[in-house]
Order: sequence, then structure tokens, then C-alpha cells
Amino acid sequence: MLRVLVVEDSVSVRAFVRNALEAEESDLGEIEVVEAASGFDALRLLPRGPYDLVITDVNMPHINGLELVQFIRGSDQHRDTPVLLISTSSSERDRERGLALGANAYLPKPFSPESLRAEAARHLAAGARRTA
Repeated sequence: MLRVLVVEDSVSVRAFVRNALEAEESDLGEIEVVEAASGFDALRLLPRGPYDLVITDVNMPHINGLELVQFIRGSDQHRDTPVLLISTSSSERDRERGLALGANAYLPKPFSPESLRAEAARHLAAGARRTA
């Protein structure tokens, strides 16, 4: 079973991401989605990993998604965990900043369930190759 940590302050977006990843028509296989409502929640949940993928919103109060990426990349336990940033900001500057900090991909909102699953599948497959 694959474990995905979804870090998003919006309840409705967390539910959307969960439903997209757990959809019956998905070819992702069995996924356990762990939800964090904030960057602080994510910092409490990360030690309970491992996670096969982290999906995080960029714009959150207190600890934002970019700060979370920096923490993940600095962590021995999660350094190689793929990180997908999601954001309502589709500016090229924000995308470049997120990728420069170590995120693997940047998906602007709104996105379709299919595009989220495709992006998640790409990084989950890459992670499986790294650990094989």
C-alpha cells in the first residue's frame, strides 16, 4: 500500500485530493491518504512516515508549502520523498521557486482529478524505482 501525505488548509480541497487518489477507476493501486490541515500538522505527521508522496498547498498560514519542502529536503528520513506542490498561484516565479527548493512538480489549481492522478502516478512510480 502506498502512503500519501496531503497537506492543505482547505477541507474541500483535501477531500477533492483524497477522492481523486482513492478513485476506483484509478490505476494507482491501493493508497492510504493521510491528511494534514496545516504545515504544523504535517511536521507532527512526518515522523510517522514513511510516505511515498507528499502533496502540499503552497499558500498556508504559519508554515507554508515552500517552508515544508525545505524541511522535507533537510530531513534524513524524507529527503528523497517526492513532493508535489499545488497552488492557486500559477505564476512562473512561484513555480520556479518551489522547484528550486526541491519540489518535484508544481500543479496549479484548479486541476482535474485525472491530472492530479497522472502527476501522482509519475512520482509514485519514480519513488518505487528508487527503492527497488
